[in-house]
Amino acid sequence: MRATPWSAPGDDGRTERDGWAGAGSDDPSTFCGVIVLNVRRPRALVLPALPERALARLGEVTDLIEVPSRPSLGFTDEQLADLVVETGATVLVTDGDQVRTSVLGLHLDVVAVMGPPTSVDLALAAQRGVNVLHARDRDPDAVAELTLALMFAVSRHIVTADREVRRGRVYQGKVPPAQRHRGRRLTGRTLGIVGLGRVGRAMRWRCEGLGMRVIVCDPQVPEATHTLPALLAEADVVSLHVPLTAETRGLFGYTEFGAMRPGSIYLNTSRGALHDLTALVDALRRGQVGGAGLDHFEGEWLDPSHPLISLPNVVLTPRLGEATGETREELAEALVEDITRLLRGEDPEPAPTPASI
Repeated sequence: MRATPWSAPGDDGRTERDGWAGAGSDDPSTFCGVIVLNVRRPRALVLPALPERALARLGEVTDLIEVPSRPSLGFTDEQLADLVVETGATVLVTDGDQVRTSVLGLHLDVVAVMGPPTSVDLALAAQRGVNVLHARDRDPDAVAELTLALMFAVSRHIVTADREVRRGRVYQGKVPPAQRHRGRRLTGRTLGIVGLGRVGRAMRWRCEGLGMRVIVCDPQVPEATHTLPALLAEADVVSLHVPLTAETRGLFGYTEFGAMRPGSIYLNTSRGALHDLTALVDALRRGQVGGAGLDHFEGEWLDPSHPLISLPNVVLTPRLGEATGETREELAEALVEDITRLLRGEDPEPAPTPASI
């Protein structure tokens, strides 16, 4: 049975729940493992570890409720609903936790997500009148840098070679490692960028600096040089940088992977739902696609039993595109600013248009 919500503080600043220190106390106390720091303003339940400056700013406009530990994959909808009820929070700051029927049926005013709101039922939130905020911009430099790292890792077999060195299996079958892991030089190769938003542009100038020829497909951008079929026929490396919309979902399937140059490299640091993963596995096994670097998976996490895991020509990362300290601080501060504006009755800063992502 779900716990009853904490009552509002009385005139003396205390709640009716025994053993809990009210606003007049200098010492925070704990209930169900949740640290409560103050009680007079809107309560903000903060699940991810926010940078200190952003957390301090949020503490200026709300009473912070920090969770000392959370499941590695985030809270389920039911777990989070229990926590919201127990704390009486009206502002929820989350990162990958499930915010669906149970949570959105409560008394929340704001759900703020550190990252894309893929774990939030946006339609239900709108129906229930819950404001959903999320980091309003991507860090194009951080994402482009990770995309470059995946491109190098795939083209030069870095991950496989590293594993062999660690296992003492450098010379397998008397074949020298330089022969077994012979890669490809990227200078002079053709990079095909699908989607010339901010990340695509950041990727373009970096790869031009490497001496690569860059071609572009984007129906929204006049400077695009190619249609998608033409790009796939020419590119040695295909890098996907488009937003996930109804039109782009499943953009790459059997037809698109089959149209790529034999042995070419496929990179996706955007969204997992942009491609058909079964079609990609098939293309990798046949050698039509020579290697892949992926940072996103539909549903956000890849099942360890998925056949993609066993393929040696694939490098996988778990949503690390914006996982830098600098990016985290900037996104957190922007999100807290949006929360602050909303609590003051102002509109948050507008989110970027899909073409700018």
